[in-house]
Amino acid sequence: MTSTAHRDRAATSPPGRALLRRAGSAAAWLWCLPAVAAALVPLVYLTWRTAEAGGAAVLEQLARPRLAQMTLNTLLLSGAVTISCLVIGTTTAYLVSRTDLRARTAVHLAASLPLAVPTYVAAFAWRAAFPDADGFWISALVLTVSSFPYVHLPVAAALMRTDPALEEQSRILGDGPWRTFFKVTLRQIAPAAVAGALLCALYVFHDFGAVSILRYETFTTAIYSAWKLGFDRTGALVLSTALAALALVLLTAEWAAAAPGRRARRDSASGREPTRLRLRRTAPLAYLALAGLTALSLGVPAWSLVRWTLDGVSTADPAEVWAAAWTSLSLSAAAAALTVALVVPVGLYAARHRSVLAAATERVVYLGYALPGVVIGLSLVFLAINVDWIYERFYQSAPLLVFGYAVMLLPLGAGAVKASAAQASPQLGQVAASLGAGPVRRLATITLPLTAPGIAAGAALVFLTAMKELPATLLLRPAGTETLATRLWTYTDIAAFSAAAPYATLIVVVSAVPIWLLGRRIGRLRP
Repeated sequence: MTSTAHRDRAATSPPGRALLRRAGSAAAWLWCLPAVAAALVPLVYLTWRTAEAGGAAVLEQLARPRLAQMTLNTLLLSGAVTISCLVIGTTTAYLVSRTDLRARTAVHLAASLPLAVPTYVAAFAWRAAFPDADGFWISALVLTVSSFPYVHLPVAAALMRTDPALEEQSRILGDGPWRTFFKVTLRQIAPAAVAGALLCALYVFHDFGAVSILRYETFTTAIYSAWKLGFDRTGALVLSTALAALALVLLTAEWAAAAPGRRARRDSASGREPTRLRLRRTAPLAYLALAGLTALSLGVPAWSLVRWTLDGVSTADPAEVWAAAWTSLSLSAAAAALTVALVVPVGLYAARHRSVLAAATERVVYLGYALPGVVIGLSLVFLAINVDWIYERFYQSAPLLVFGYAVMLLPLGAGAVKASAAQASPQLGQVAASLGAGPVRRLATITLPLTAPGIAAGAALVFLTAMKELPATLLLRPAGTETLATRLWTYTDIAAFSAAAPYATLIVVVSAVPIWLLGRRIGRLRP
């Protein structure tokens, strides 16, 4: 009995509590290992294959002046798109969550649906409307109106979790709406906004469809040219490795810049509806801006789809269309489930621990999203053909394709989960632990319900992006498997736009379902 009491006193002493915290942190990190291992696959592939090329060949590629120009082009485009998406996405999320805007559910849906439009379809639409438009500005415009939902969705989810009492206290103390927003609200939603902005930046890094059609050279267009058109595998490998290094620099800079803000904990919401800001005279301006944004992001692609349907002479086989739709639905749903299962431990670990290991773990899962889909696909093909166990069971199989989606889309779930978990009060878990609840019970009854908005937002983002993913699908799909994206690309590649229209339309319509369901929860939107 004496020894037992001694152990209890040792565990509850300050050194004992520190040991327990370190043990809990180590155990939590072990749950992150599957996501880390998945994210490292393309990096291991690039390192291995680049080393095989030899130092002389690598140095020759790095010495080319074109590399500096592509780096500048990519950074300029990424910076312009990221800043624009941050402003637009935060504004739309605030309008639907914190103002008396009418038809908020419809506005939320319109602000989320651009994710369902493949960038190559949007670029085709803009080139059809403005044949002479190409280069930096049109590329920045198309990528901005296609990518701002990456900020809108997690920020809207974060606004649901913010405590309105803090905003009300600010207003009582005499602060106006703008000062309250920048002083209180913006600080609370900063993790979600930063996570969304980071996704926008990395999306520009790996996008190929829009920049190739709009004739703006970035790393991805150069990688594709070196790999497919110039048969320069060494050049493609070096460029891909340089792109991964550039993404690592970006992730490190974001971590260093945001470090002070991560030290503060945020209390959970009080469960009350926030006091909505009355737009009054600014309402017409808000509606006009939202209408213009919808016209740019959805109206131009919709106009092209209608024109393709009316002007074309080729048609798609209905049975072929529905078969591709079912394949896309099942693969995207599986990818969303697998990705969420992998990233929930990462998001919780990154939100609850302020350590170098936590920061490194989070950044590792983001790296795959900066790489072009062709690199992800080739890395998994390389893994499959070099590991007999994987080759015999998974080569050219649906599970390998789903895993490829997960490797690429890990950040979409991790950022949303982390932002939601960061706003959950740790005191609730401490109280539950004092009442005897074990780790599993606390996870099931407290942690997961509190982070549910972020998990739902992450799952929706993964589902939407997997629906339109093309390069990795072309490389990893089983023989004879067709998705909506692959059929759409096949028909647009041969200019059979009328036959392509049903596939593009279905991608948008099917993707609208999870967005609508998410909109009913995020921000407690009501029509």
